[in-house]
Amino acid sequence: MESFSSLQILIILLAGCVCVDLGRVDAAAHSKNGIGVQPLSKIAIHRAVYSLHDNASITAYPHVLGAKGGNSQWITVEIECPNPAEDDWVAVFSPAKFNSSTCPSDDDRQNEPYICSAPIKYKFANDSDAGYTKTGKASLKFQLINQRADFSFALFSGGLSNPKLVAVSNFIKFANPKAPLYPRLSHGKSWDEMTVTWTSGYDITEAVPMVEWGLKGEFQTRSPAGTLTFHQNSMCYPLSNASTRIPARTVGWRDPGFIHTSFLRDLWPNSMYSYKLGHKLINGSFIWSKSYSFKSSPYPGQESLQRVVIFGDMGKAERDGSNEFNNYQPGSLNTTDQLIKDLDAIDIVFHIGDITYANGYISQWDQFTSQIEPIASTVPYMIARYFNLLSRIVGTMSETRQGQDPSMMAMTPVVNAVFWQRPCFTFRPKTERSSGKYSTDYGMFHFCIADSEHDWREGSEQYKFIEKCLASADRQKQPWLIFAAHRVLGYSSSYWKSGSYGEPMGRESLQKLWQKYKVDVAFFGHIHNYERTCPIYQNQCVNTERSHYSGTVNGTIHVVVGGGGSHLSEFGPVQTTWSYKDSDFGFVKLTAFNHSSLLFEYKKSSDGKVYDSYTISRDYRDVLACVHDGCEPITLAP
Repeated sequence: MESFSSLQILIILLAGCVCVDLGRVDAAAHSKNGIGVQPLSKIAIHRAVYSLHDNASITAYPHVLGAKGGNSQWITVEIECPNPAEDDWVAVFSPAKFNSSTCPSDDDRQNEPYICSAPIKYKFANDSDAGYTKTGKASLKFQLINQRADFSFALFSGGLSNPKLVAVSNFIKFANPKAPLYPRLSHGKSWDEMTVTWTSGYDITEAVPMVEWGLKGEFQTRSPAGTLTFHQNSMCYPLSNASTRIPARTVGWRDPGFIHTSFLRDLWPNSMYSYKLGHKLINGSFIWSKSYSFKSSPYPGQESLQRVVIFGDMGKAERDGSNEFNNYQPGSLNTTDQLIKDLDAIDIVFHIGDITYANGYISQWDQFTSQIEPIASTVPYMIARYFNLLSRIVGTMSETRQGQDPSMMAMTPVVNAVFWQRPCFTFRPKTERSSGKYSTDYGMFHFCIADSEHDWREGSEQYKFIEKCLASADRQKQPWLIFAAHRVLGYSSSYWKSGSYGEPMGRESLQKLWQKYKVDVAFFGHIHNYERTCPIYQNQCVNTERSHYSGTVNGTIHVVVGGGGSHLSEFGPVQTTWSYKDSDFGFVKLTAFNHSSLLFEYKKSSDGKVYDSYTISRDYRDVLACVHDGCEPITLAP
């Protein structure tokens, strides 16, 4: 099902660093119609030549963006070209200067006409005016976000595969390009801690980062923040002369800015807090973001209305219709917008793998964090790890994404800005902090999030962690036990491999734990569609109900919820009677009303309506009931 090309990836763990060679999955391997190639990789920017024309022009305005404090703005680009063609296109570059002088010192392409930086997005010149090829004139609209540098626009002829630079625009920039932006919340190590991560252009030599926060409407305190970044020279060299094969070090490189993380501790349960991001400059003045707010988590076991959203494989998209993402992550904005629309009825989000599909183009991370900011700045946005640290002996490989940065990894409580992925791979022996697995609580829910890219077989470190996590749930206080991982370690009719559904070794090892500890639902991504099984154990449905489950917990429901936004996957060749399927974009929402009642809903991203649902009603004694392979050991001794 998967095809691989040889390349290296680099993840730097805060814990430190060892080199391993891994393969990279073709992004199209499990997407519908074989689509899924990162659009920026289609641009042969390393072949670009200068063909500047005196009578061609490109102008962008306004010149200063965000003058009123905004972090995004629509701009207009006017084009005039004496020899227009259908495949003319306009690229957005940031930083604005992109000629050969920006090539790294170890690149042998130091003289014109070479370009060493890929654009951050593009449109074809005739995108808004079909008459462009006749008039040579067009007006395009772009939406830009603050990415810590200025912008310029370039008109190219020759299409994407043979680009010729015809004209370059004036430079434009944001009023404060270094401003603190795009906060992302995540749970900390305990229920009463919230982690805040954001991006800025301020190094610690320029300004001291902090968060000002407190109960809404009451006294605000300040907490310090740590700062991380990474550099182009820590990326690996390409394995061949084709620099686009490893873009994170070459054409995909872009300065990631500085990633700041602060920990807000000793929170009161179920309380509204306000916060803002700040930097104290050397001259004593302060730079502040706008104010945000969040609701702290309930005490573990506390009974209240609690709502959880889960999905995977979302990716990102461009609201200005840039060609770059028109056909790459078609459902991403719909999912994002539905969550924003329903945000008042969401308490926590789990994005279980395949985050941006950046594939080595580091600019995409800013664009993704900007896209999810309304969500991630308001509720904890938790992730599951999805790139490969796994030995080949397990027999699976990951969709390794190049150029990941710590701004997203900071969303897991055990990682907290610890690592970012790059095109080489180095790490020291694993520690709990450097692992992608974690547990977290939200009121009546207990979550065990596995790293499907590490060994999960019986006897492994992760297997022991999973058992410890599942066993730690006090089902009287936290009746709803949830397991999640990126790859399908359970059941899926789309994951047909060697005559078996899903990862057979995963089920072989883990379903004994799911059964023993009576896991309610196991969630997976990776497959880009939706599928819900019956309660299942050892390849058998143990309950024939479809919409309501009550009484004894004698099997786990497996849910593939990988339709967050990336191209849809085909279902497997076998028609099943044991699952409900939908080949569309969507997400799952869990609502716990109390300790005895849970509502499961699958909603489509296109309209937010419910297309699959069930309820669970039960008492604590139902969890304690003895079932096959799910009985507590007893003794007959007096």
